[in-house]
Amino acid sequence: MKARHLNFDEFATRVANPHNLNDWQFLGDKPAIVDFYASWCGPCKMLAPVLDDVARDYDGKVDVYKIDVDKEPALANAFKVRSIPTLLFIPREKLPVISRGAMTKSDLVEAINTHLL
Repeated sequence: MKARHLNFDEFATRVANPHNLNDWQFLGDKPAIVDFYASWCGPCKMLAPVLDDVARDYDGKVDVYKIDVDKEPALANAFKVRSIPTLLFIPREKLPVISRGAMTKSDLVEAINTHLL
């Protein structure tokens, strides 16, 4: 399993209504990580294989999604993404937690255990 790329409509059906983030309602059936990235971003390129590893390691427990900020600027704006990579950790029943900057695999695992599981 690899991180899954989402467009605006897929985000709206799998994660949350991007038009109404003030009344956050997560639509997923398991916790999720959303990576806001760009194809030209060096730190994003370094993070990509780490996220794919995490997606494999947590398959069935955590969904891992990717959103290209150049292709989906409305989603990036909705979450006020100003630097990339920006990671959104989405637990099942709490508000998302935002982390900016690349993370090591051990940092990601710690964030998953702290915020998602």
